[in-house]
Amino acid sequence: MSKPIQQQVSGSSDAVLAAVPPALAPTPSPALPPATAREIRIIYFGLMVVMGLGALDQSIVATALPRIVSDLGGISHLSWVVTSYVLASTSTMPLYGKLSDQYGRKPLLYTAIIAFLLGSALCGMAQNLTQLIIFRAIQGLGAGGFLPLTQIIIGDLVPPAERGRRQGSIAAVFAACSVIGPLLGGVITDLLSWHWIFYVNVPFGAAALFIIAKAMRRPHQNHAHKIDYLGSVLLTSCTTSFLLVLALGGTEWAWSSTQVSMVSALAVILGIIFVWHVRRVLEPVLPLDLFHSRVFVVACLVMALTFMGLLGASIFFPLFFQVVMGVSPAHSGLLTGPLMIGVVISAFVNGRVMMRSGRYKPAQVAGLTMAVLAFAVLAWGIETAMGFAVLEPAIFVLGLGLGLVMPNMTVAVQNALPVARRGVGTAMLAFFRSLGGLVGVTGSGAILAGQLHMNSGNGRAMLAELGMHSLANLPPQAQVQAIAVYRHAIAINFTAGVVIVGLALIALLFLPELPLAGHPAHAGKAAS
Repeated sequence: MSKPIQQQVSGSSDAVLAAVPPALAPTPSPALPPATAREIRIIYFGLMVVMGLGALDQSIVATALPRIVSDLGGISHLSWVVTSYVLASTSTMPLYGKLSDQYGRKPLLYTAIIAFLLGSALCGMAQNLTQLIIFRAIQGLGAGGFLPLTQIIIGDLVPPAERGRRQGSIAAVFAACSVIGPLLGGVITDLLSWHWIFYVNVPFGAAALFIIAKAMRRPHQNHAHKIDYLGSVLLTSCTTSFLLVLALGGTEWAWSSTQVSMVSALAVILGIIFVWHVRRVLEPVLPLDLFHSRVFVVACLVMALTFMGLLGASIFFPLFFQVVMGVSPAHSGLLTGPLMIGVVISAFVNGRVMMRSGRYKPAQVAGLTMAVLAFAVLAWGIETAMGFAVLEPAIFVLGLGLGLVMPNMTVAVQNALPVARRGVGTAMLAFFRSLGGLVGVTGSGAILAGQLHMNSGNGRAMLAELGMHSLANLPPQAQVQAIAVYRHAIAINFTAGVVIVGLALIALLFLPELPLAGHPAHAGKAAS
């Protein structure tokens, strides 16, 4: 008799975890028939609405921030409107994965959506900036479940060989929302008020709840219902402390300040206690045996480095276009469009290629190679004052490369892990991706500020001033000097992106290529 592909793969040293604790073994249940195409389509539509909620919210809020500050005041704490959301969402990602393995995907998805909608409604009613910051954190608690749960549910429904095409559509949703969001945020803020950028989430979230309630009726294989509450608190506290240092260090807190030292020490201490704790409990919130899988370890490292380089450099596209190239905000949004167009094209094409070949690694190697080359061209083009004819194709190629990496890595991890670990493994991959992005944004901001300070006697004042006013208000000579300083500083960030994404490419070479379960190319090899 033939064995399932997944069982054969688990015998390899590069494959899945050696064993899952007996408490996590699924209870016997009748075999379920494969999900029908109609069932997958309906569930998938509901999941895309959920993903759209989170992606649109981020881009819409960024557009409305100037109006929010105008109404509520407190510009010195404006960054917390974004920081509180990111801290809450990133720190809760691993918890959603673990809890969904134990209680099922549907209840946790309900929890995430309801928490997000509650936070949205409260944000719309906020009367001061402090309230808005607190309510944004509640929003983030819900949003932290959107990406990992969506990827986990797709992994449950679709065989690994077909999963790349489905995962690629997630990138398409993010790309579309990144284009639509700023425009929609501006229209809503101008025609109604900034309060409605939060209220608009409620009807869409209600529709997503209705669709998911109707479509997701398949029973979940139950695992032991025992929650590691202490581990959850330790993990969340350690992550939040670390992210606070990244978010506030060098801005509101000087790197040499007592606050940074104390919070950093707290993060280290909590991390040590957390590792000590998870080694001694039967069912920890973060199973350390995940790190016995080389696929999982390499995947987390590659995704963290990739997004560190991507977000660390690409966050300066609008600044470069508006300050250095002198285009309007609306026009700068169009100029970054090729990045998302490239992501969408390659994500869709890649999913179909993987369905035919049954391999996930070659496309990722090609994608990161393209990304390294694109970063190098952008760094050179910005430094040497090249025009749009050089920069725009490089931005498009960067998007093409990234679209080959993101969906495939999720497929690789889900294919390597057993069902009892798939949820927490997928969530941890999303966690390291988000964490890498935060490190990239923080680090690139420090590089930019350092370059401005080094190349201009009043660099920090210049940075704040040009964030509020046009370069056209400066005297001609000062304008030329300021543009040169910004051009060089942004080019340095893209050069750093070359190094970081290059390290991701090197790490990717160590990723094992395991057979995709359910792929026709490997089905014959399973027979004995």
